[in-house]
Amino acid sequence: MAVQFKPLGDQAVLVYFGNIISEEVHNSIKKFMYTLEKNWVDGLVEMVPGYTNVCVYYDVMKVAGWEMEGHSPYEKIVCYLRALLHEETEMPVENSRIIEIPVCYGGIYGPDLEEIARYHHLSEQQVIQIHSGKEYLVYMLGFAPGFAFLGGLDERIATPRKDTPRLKIPPGSVGIAGRQTGIYPLETPGGWQIIGRTPLQLFLPDQNPPALLRTGDRIRFVPITEKEFRELAGEA
Repeated sequence: MAVQFKPLGDQAVLVYFGNIISEEVHNSIKKFMYTLEKNWVDGLVEMVPGYTNVCVYYDVMKVAGWEMEGHSPYEKIVCYLRALLHEETEMPVENSRIIEIPVCYGGIYGPDLEEIARYHHLSEQQVIQIHSGKEYLVYMLGFAPGFAFLGGLDERIATPRKDTPRLKIPPGSVGIAGRQTGIYPLETPGGWQIIGRTPLQLFLPDQNPPALLRTGDRIRFVPITEKEFRELAGEA
């Protein structure tokens, strides 16, 4: 898919690198953001990555002053961003972190595990084995501080969101929504199917950086017992 540009209001442009969640698209987004950061100019405000796109915010008045007669601010920003796609940029070598997340599945910690198993005609243990049997890439952080969106969930346990979201989901809850899985770092409302909970704290505002996870990390979920959960959480 060729890179596409679409306006978002009158002060932002969405740069699309694909239409499916994939590591290839993710890497294209990372390269584009690195190139844009290296070529940041007055008039650009912020860039926000998504699964398949980057939203670039700009100052309309400043961009209007760029030397490109007869073009609107939107046309000017698109022209600049399009040119950056052809920049020969060598990405720095990254040491990807592999982080193990202990999870107590089912019971009071995963109230939707039974429902997901029934939905897919699997046993609860099979759902646990499938969910914890692969490595997940952290594509982005968002929705709540430290909330990591993990793509690549096995199709065998991909499950729609709940019709009626819960008003409170405990911090550390591990959920499924479509082909995504993720971990709630804080107590928030949410409609994801909750299959377990980790005793780890994912968001510590007094630390730097405050989020345990970051984009590019690889996550492994490790099943633990309720007793191990309580011990790790300091409840024993």
